[in-house]
Amino acid sequence: MATPGQAAFRRLLHEIGPVDFVGIEERVAKYTTRSLKKTSKVQGLKMAVSMVDLTTLEGKDTPGKVASLCAKALRPSDDAAVPSVAAVCVYPAMVRHARRTLGPAAALRIASVATAFPSGQAPLRTRLAEVRAAVGDGADEIDMVINRGAFLSGEFQLVQDEIAAVRETCGAATLKVILEVSELETYDAIRAASFLAMRVLRPGDFIKTSTGKTSGNATLGNNQVMLEAIRDFYLDTGTAIAMKPAGGIRSAKQALQFLIAVKETLGDEWLSHTRYRFGASALLNDLVRQLEKERTGAYQAPYYFSEAADSY
Repeated sequence: MATPGQAAFRRLLHEIGPVDFVGIEERVAKYTTRSLKKTSKVQGLKMAVSMVDLTTLEGKDTPGKVASLCAKALRPSDDAAVPSVAAVCVYPAMVRHARRTLGPAAALRIASVATAFPSGQAPLRTRLAEVRAAVGDGADEIDMVINRGAFLSGEFQLVQDEIAAVRETCGAATLKVILEVSELETYDAIRAASFLAMRVLRPGDFIKTSTGKTSGNATLGNNQVMLEAIRDFYLDTGTAIAMKPAGGIRSAKQALQFLIAVKETLGDEWLSHTRYRFGASALLNDLVRQLEKERTGAYQAPYYFSEAADSY
């Protein structure tokens, strides 16, 4: 006999449709065979740079480290043709230092993880207070984690109500909802969690794969499941939700494969930092290194570029 949680999951999956596991795996395998050359490759690399959320999420973060992060975010390379990244991402306590460095009207956005990141294991009032404080200190974007325990127990209304409460607390700030896909375990569960989140988000808000703090993070497979969920939701509702894979994307080659997936699944409208981001700071140096190689014909040693703050 099915438990209440299993019964609730089956009902939700009946509404949204299950995932074709074999079809997903076959499709993403094809992305790894594609190759971009010359001008197209340079365009893709620069686009990927412009989509990075440059991140530091360490207990030893300081105002000085955050200021250095902001400087790197604004100018990732000595080559002026390389764009700034999309955002810097810091803990709530560091938001005010990032805002002081960047100024009140900076084009570079400030994101902050909140809601008891990465576990989400705190009372809702505490999680909402953290969101309120980060936004009050100048955060343009909030990256929240869902209540995975509630989701896995089939308490879908609770999950949705908590996301809606965070969405309201964010006010004008963009919300990114982290599913923590490694803990959801199956493609069907990832699709279900994506729909639960999207149903209470606003156009331009994000669904996001991972915190970057678990052993399993962004893969082409779970990225594809979420892209297809976004596509299907958009076709049903006309609401355009954005996407952010996070954790484990470390090379320019990987980033280009993810961008190919976006183009072929959602189209050119999603090839923008307003609709797609990389939560992978360690990626930035390899993107810049590859752009330097395309410009000069020679690879620079990895230590030529300043270290990214985190592998998130």
